[in-house]
Amino acid sequence: MSSSLDFQEKKAHEGIIADQQQDRLSTQEIGDEEQQDRDSPAGDALPPPPDGGLHAWLKVLGGFLIYINIWGFTLAYGAFQNYYQHAFLSSSDPSAISWIGTIQAWLLITIGILSGPLFDLGFFRSMLYVGNFLVVFGVMMLSLCEKYWQVLLAQGLCMGLGAGLLYIPSLALVGIWFSRKRAIAMGIVMSGIAVGGVVYIIMFDRLAKRVGFAWAIRVLGLLALVSALLSFPALLSGSGMLARPRKARALFDKTALKDKLFILFTCSTFFNFLGYIVPYFYIPAYAQDKLGTSGSRAQYMLVISVAASFFGRLGSGVMAHYLGSIVTWGLCSLTSGILGLCWITIESERALVAFSVLWGFFSAALVTLPSAAFASVTPDLSRLGTRLGMSWGVSSIATLIGAPIAGALLKTKTGRPDFLGIQLWSGIFLLSGTLWLCALWISARRVLRTGWKI
Repeated sequence: MSSSLDFQEKKAHEGIIADQQQDRLSTQEIGDEEQQDRDSPAGDALPPPPDGGLHAWLKVLGGFLIYINIWGFTLAYGAFQNYYQHAFLSSSDPSAISWIGTIQAWLLITIGILSGPLFDLGFFRSMLYVGNFLVVFGVMMLSLCEKYWQVLLAQGLCMGLGAGLLYIPSLALVGIWFSRKRAIAMGIVMSGIAVGGVVYIIMFDRLAKRVGFAWAIRVLGLLALVSALLSFPALLSGSGMLARPRKARALFDKTALKDKLFILFTCSTFFNFLGYIVPYFYIPAYAQDKLGTSGSRAQYMLVISVAASFFGRLGSGVMAHYLGSIVTWGLCSLTSGILGLCWITIESERALVAFSVLWGFFSAALVTLPSAAFASVTPDLSRLGTRLGMSWGVSSIATLIGAPIAGALLKTKTGRPDFLGIQLWSGIFLLSGTLWLCALWISARRVLRTGWKI
């Protein structure tokens, strides 16, 4: 899920800024579209990032609001999974219910990758309008759903397509307005992930009990609509020059298939993603079915984990600065795998709270560090966006199939669900991903001839 943020920022920046001419001077006011027209007669180049100003920080606000919607709903799906299993879709298998959330996450990543060239061709306004419409429309249609296939179409397909169209533009618009302050700007945008997840989980849990599922979803849809409407002026202000078509980036680089580091990186992310999202989907169900907690307390276990992931993103970034992206990624993958297996022994609410906090903190690095690590092992940075898009396209399949397969391993013993298969699935594949990361680190040292800090 989502998930990859550094990749979109690098891809957008690379795809748009690579062609800019060094002899072009930026105007004093970036928002003055008429002056930009005179500065960009060819329409295929952009001025240097202003690194501040009203229009630039409005892009940060707009990206933050977009991320509340597209990643907020994705990261909050564990709350829906638990509710569907126990109430709304109780006749459906947990594995089938998982497909709804994983299809949404898979489309978010896959369509996000494919929308890059559309952004380069000047269709960012159309993607913002259509993407937000599909997300809000999908939420509102969810409030009318009564059967599984209807929920799959509304929440999985419609919302996933809309989120995918918004994924690249929201990050690209931020990336091209910042250079030295880009890390700060992107950090604020990424915080929308945790904020959206926490807000939507809490609202859904409280409203579903008071006013029912349909009206609870409509209130969430209203919040999504307000966020979308506020993001339009923020993201579009002073960005008229971006409507001009530019040279689109390539989607495939066949030379990557012969690059050992590329193959090892892709295997690392694939195995990590097979196990990464599983606990987020099943923590609430485990709390309610295995430990006997109330529905609300079960949902708050997920809230705790999502909130901890916010600090995990910040902490892993600081740690990577000193230890290197691959080393930090490997340590977090190892810790997450061990936590996945330790999940088997949890028999109390306190232990599950501790697990949720630790899981959210360490697993956050599994989707934020890979893109930074990939830049270290890519020989030709001019192909960074293309190659990383190829790698994430393969890894997104793991996001699609991981939770449903794990859900199929959910068994029932003595009338109570047995989560052993789910726990083993998550832990084993995360540890397998760690082994691939060890191979990547060893190979990178030999190929790049650098020290241990990679």
